[in-house]
Amino acid sequence: MSSNAENVRLHIETPLLESFPISKKAGFPVFIKCENAQPSGSFKLRGIGNRCRKAVLGGCKHIISSSGGRLFISGVWYILPNTGGNAGVAAAYAAHFLGVKATIVIPETTAKNIADRMRSVGAEVIVHGKVWDEANQMVLKMVEEDKDAIAIHPFDHPDVWAGHASLIEELKDELPQEPDLIITCVGGGGLLCGVVEGLNKVGWKDVPVLAMETIGADCLNKSVQADELVTLPGITSVAKCLGALTPAARCMECVKEHTIHSEVVPDREAIRACLSLLDDHCILVEPACGAALAGLYSGIVHQLQEKKKLKADLICVVVIVCGGYSISLEEILKFKKDFDL
Repeated sequence: MSSNAENVRLHIETPLLESFPISKKAGFPVFIKCENAQPSGSFKLRGIGNRCRKAVLGGCKHIISSSGGRLFISGVWYILPNTGGNAGVAAAYAAHFLGVKATIVIPETTAKNIADRMRSVGAEVIVHGKVWDEANQMVLKMVEEDKDAIAIHPFDHPDVWAGHASLIEELKDELPQEPDLIITCVGGGGLLCGVVEGLNKVGWKDVPVLAMETIGADCLNKSVQADELVTLPGITSVAKCLGALTPAARCMECVKEHTIHSEVVPDREAIRACLSLLDDHCILVEPACGAALAGLYSGIVHQLQEKKKLKADLICVVVIVCGGYSISLEEILKFKKDFDL
């Protein structure tokens, strides 16, 4: 119930696996942090769960979020920017266990299995509009009309970042030593902000971060190059869960405060990485997660070593397997065919 919100455990401590297959290919020890094992299916539960908990402790009785939405292109459904459904599923899950009402507004193009997953944990699902923006406008209107409600943003809030920081706190207890590198994907930047916050919190301020994006969903990389926040004109990558048009402003502060290497890969390499992880560990993840994995499978880390941006003797590298439910075996096999992999 909401009166016990402070003590309700929402996210779990996820497994940390030393990946012998990836380590053999990379040439140095690689650990994978399996956020795909979170009850909601992705890392989102850490940050959104923390945001929801704080809201409930502050008197909120109704969590409202927008999520979902896909686009049909050339016979394939693609996830739209920041609307893969992971945030909505996490909000629904958190509200259920915090004992408050949850309403998730989704556009007409949202996949049925994602909507059903939200309903399965007790959320009311409202279908409104053809795209995520229209659904989100309804969320904002609903919050204005309900004084007990709060709108949950998928990545741009300090409570979200603080929740994601718990991932690094777990690594502090799980790893045999301080890591030489943390690899993560970047969409709107909520996870990146949380990783940096966590590194500072546990005293790992000198641990570099490799922030991976796909070409066409690379708002952070474009912003880093311009040294200011850049808004993309649109998303052309298949990794639509990375598809924020503009990163959180906090991301640029993190880039200035911490050693962050921003790199991009083509969609093909993100899909290749997803297929490689499926072969190596029987774990199915979204192309967004594949972007992070491509830092290893596609040799980006080696390239940074050659440029002397990373030390030559890496002995503890962690890649965050962020997970996500917005993919199926059928879809990943379709991608495999489309990219001739």
